[in-house]
Amino acid sequence: MRSYSELFRTREFTPLFLSAAFQGAAQTVGMLAIATLVFRATDSPLLSALSMFGPQLAQVVGATTLLSAADRLAPRATMTGIALAFALGTAAMALPGLPLGAVFALILVLGLIASLGGGVRWGLLNEILAKDGYLLGRSVFNMMNGLIQITGFATGGVLVVLLSPRVTLLTAAALYLAGALVTRLGLSRRPPRAAGRPSIAQTWRTNATLWSSHPRRTTYLLLWIPNGLVVGCESLFVSYAPDRAGLLFACGAFGMFVGDVATGRLIPPRARRRLGIPFLLLLAAPYLLFALRPGTAVAAVCVAVASVGFGASLIQQERLMELTPDELSGHALGLHSSGMLTMQGVSAALAGAVAQLTSPGTAMTLMAVASLAVTAVLATRVPEKKERAAGRGSPAARPTGVDS
Repeated sequence: MRSYSELFRTREFTPLFLSAAFQGAAQTVGMLAIATLVFRATDSPLLSALSMFGPQLAQVVGATTLLSAADRLAPRATMTGIALAFALGTAAMALPGLPLGAVFALILVLGLIASLGGGVRWGLLNEILAKDGYLLGRSVFNMMNGLIQITGFATGGVLVVLLSPRVTLLTAAALYLAGALVTRLGLSRRPPRAAGRPSIAQTWRTNATLWSSHPRRTTYLLLWIPNGLVVGCESLFVSYAPDRAGLLFACGAFGMFVGDVATGRLIPPRARRRLGIPFLLLLAAPYLLFALRPGTAVAAVCVAVASVGFGASLIQQERLMELTPDELSGHALGLHSSGMLTMQGVSAALAGAVAQLTSPGTAMTLMAVASLAVTAVLATRVPEKKERAAGRGSPAARPTGVDS
């Protein structure tokens, strides 16, 4: 599968794509609104960063308790329920006079619910598309997400300034509701991919199985840590440039879009595999310039160039699917999503704390240095080609004894 037209001719791809688009728009608009609301109330870079990326912190709880459900629940009903929960929770955060503690409690509850969503959605995508179509399909979702972030952050910035953060949150709630309707009406009813009941014990067993393989373990770390540390830089956009944060987020989304188009469509597979580490280095390096506290124009260029490096995620996801049996695809992708988002939340908290003690520019520089250092260390652990080929057929790479 090598063309976008083939993707959209595939039954159920379009409704899955549209539901993700609505929910992506809702998340983009809602994140900016809640971060602005908290920053105006507290004048705290730490609390602003936590409000924007706080849901990711709850992902670690979901990754250790809920992920076995990703392959053991009906996809359509589960995705519809998650979107409805976000619509209600986002609308609740827009209530006037809601205490700050209640806002953060809602943020964490929604993050816990979201920890299941990635595994269900991407497992369904892997099921809908032919085996060779996953990377192209995922790249289209990433490109869509980039475009939505460009328009969403720009639109959200306008709504926040001209109307209010609370009205912007209600707009986000309406978009989540639209996503729920598309999911319910557009997708067909499918049985779970794996038999058995979801449980915490099963989640732990499957996590241990996935983590037991050295190639998979290294792939997960590459997916989680360098990316997460750079998102820590992004979490400080509101405090770095309060009136221009939407522009910085939009430029980052544009760079991510360019990286996803190049990775998913333009770069040949053989060359693509070799670009995973260089893309991660590109992802962090431009943020070193924030040590000089550049103006908005230079900062926007740095953010756009750096975000091209997010294309590394597609390369590593393709590798992860090569190393994972079909019956664990949803769980494996859910673990990737939850781990990545957890690291983003931790990094946002860390970056916010450093910015509180120093400045946003200094904190962004330090997070970029950490990302470069982690990438350099993990690059030495990437298996050689011969080891990759051997690993695909090994017991660690193809675990047995899992409910199916």
